[in-house]
Amino acid sequence: MGTNKKVGMIFSGCGVFDGTEIHEAVACMLALEREGLEVVYLAPDINQLHVVNHVTGNISQNETRSVLVESSRITRGKIEVLEPDKMDELDGVLFPGGFGAAKNLSDYALKGDQMTIDPVLETCLKRIIQQKKPIAALCVSPVILAKMLGDSAPLLTLGSNGPDAENLTRMGAQHQVTTHEEVVVDTRLKIVTGPCYMLDASISNIFNGAEAVIKKWIPML
Repeated sequence: MGTNKKVGMIFSGCGVFDGTEIHEAVACMLALEREGLEVVYLAPDINQLHVVNHVTGNISQNETRSVLVESSRITRGKIEVLEPDKMDELDGVLFPGGFGAAKNLSDYALKGDQMTIDPVLETCLKRIIQQKKPIAALCVSPVILAKMLGDSAPLLTLGSNGPDAENLTRMGAQHQVTTHEEVVVDTRLKIVTGPCYMLDASISNIFNGAEAVIKKWIPML
């Protein structure tokens, strides 16, 4: 299937605890390719908040890593610096999950509903929203959309109810509970979200859930 559409996939590093969730990223990459979409991989040229040892779960002291360089591990080196002007070339943008969305693309992990968004990403998203281009977001990354679009009461999901869903509501979003592989579509704001690893999911759930998000997102492009 060919769509002649070009979309941007925005990364936040490499690894669930301090960057992009790799299973979710690969699931999205596969689904996008199967749908015939041209994909531009993007990441901000900033340092990570911190580096987490994924064996122990501990923060590695005195170590810094680049979000851009780490993201390139997943894309086999094919990645570009996230810049506002590149948004004009795209038909929509997609966020896989991973705590990098809450630590590097934003400071949600530190500030909750008082979060701020990386300034370059915020400028990019403002342009996408002004141009009425659709956005898809998996796992924890819908918190970024809640912050950006809270005044418009977007329909979003983080899967189950709990503190994160409450934060979404405080930022102005309408949270909808979903189970594995279910997605939430806000046709008014052209947003599609799915829970992925915000729930205790299998890798099959992740691949099926990512595909479900993208299949609902494509008609909006």
